[in-house]
This record gives sequence, C-alpha cells and structure tokens, in this order.
Amino acid sequence: MAEDTETRPASAGAEEREEGEIADDGDGSAAAAAGRVSAHPLENAWTFWFDNPQGKSRAVAWGSTIHPIHTFSTVEDFWSLYNNIHHPSKLNVGADFHCFKDKIEPKWEDPICANGGKWTISCGKGKSDTFWLHTLLALIGEQFDFGDEICGAVVSVRKNQERVAIWTKNAANETAQISIGKQWKEFLDYKDSIGFVVHEDAKRSDKGDKGAKNRYTV
Repeated sequence: MAEDTETRPASAGAEEREEGEIADDGDGSAAAAAGRVSAHPLENAWTFWFDNPQGKSRAVAWGSTIHPIHTFSTVEDFWSLYNNIHHPSKLNVGADFHCFKDKIEPKWEDPICANGGKWTISCGKGKSDTFWLHTLLALIGEQFDFGDEICGAVVSVRKNQERVAIWTKNAANETAQISIGKQWKEFLDYKDSIGFVVHEDAKRSDKGDKGAKNRYTV
C-alpha cells in the first residue's frame, strides 16, 4: 500500500502563524510592508544643512556656502542619518551644521526667519555634542510649547568655543521667546543665563551677533 501523503491547503499555514506575524510570500513584500508599518512619522519634515568652512575664506556672498544635505520626516530616517555623520566635536573649525524645518533656509533673508532671532548657548571645545543631540531631539519631538515659533537650530564650531542656537520666527512675541528659552535650558540642564538676539539688530551691527544686545535673557 502506498504511504499516505499529507496534503494541506495553501491557506493552512495562516492558521498556525502566531498572532500578529506577517506572512512572507517570498518576494519580500511582507518585509517591505512591515518596514512601512514600523516607521514613526514626525510632525514636521526637517532638513540638515552644512556651511562649508573652506568656502568662507573666499570672497563670496554670505550664505552661498550653505547647502542642504538631507531631508527626513521619520524617527528612523533621523537616526540613520545622525549615526552616520560627524558630530560637532569632529567638524572643522568654522563649520556650521543646521537642522531647520523643511522649506525654511537657515538665513536671515528667509521670509520666515526675517523677523525672528535666536537663543544661543556657548560651551568649550568638544562639549557641544550632547547639547546638539538633545536640542535636535527636543525639536523633532515637538517638546516646546511654542514649537510653531521655531525655525530650526544650528551648531557652530569656532577656534575657542562651540555654540548651539535655536532660531525663531517672531522676535516681538516675547511670551513665546521666553518660554522657548526657559524650556531649552531645562531640556539641556543648562544653569547659566542665555540671551536672545534679534536678527535685525545683528544685521545693523558691524560686528554681527557679537555687537547686538540681547533682547531677552533667561
């Protein structure tokens, strides 16, 4: 007598899979679907920009050396990029690395930035890595009560110090600016006072930000 041959309908395997398990038909579509499901979208898309320090030594217009690097809109995209780029402490002196909401350029002339200003934190050489990361996480995680007022952030590497700044939209909105400054200090556990400089005041000063007086201090 011939041995009995077990036969099962193709759909039988579905009954034996664990709850929540995704079937894979062999063409990778299930894995792709799982990837789509697992992505965590951000409330806003953000763009990293880099200001090349080599370009600053040439007689070029301000802002012409700033270039977009990558736009991300999910948590996964952020970490895949952040984990594969130099942190501020590894950048060359003179470099500026920006993270701004998509469609906003990190320039005073941008219409959304034009009437704003910035809060700035200074630290010693090689000390900005943690401040920068925690600032980025607070921004993309929408941790600020007045997050709609924020344009983005920049870390600047200079010869004797490093600086992290948050740019905002409307310098005249004192309530929003004070709230952003206080919350930022709390997120970073930063104890020293920080100042807010209005872009227009910096443009009018022949020394830029260094010559402009703080509009607010927290």
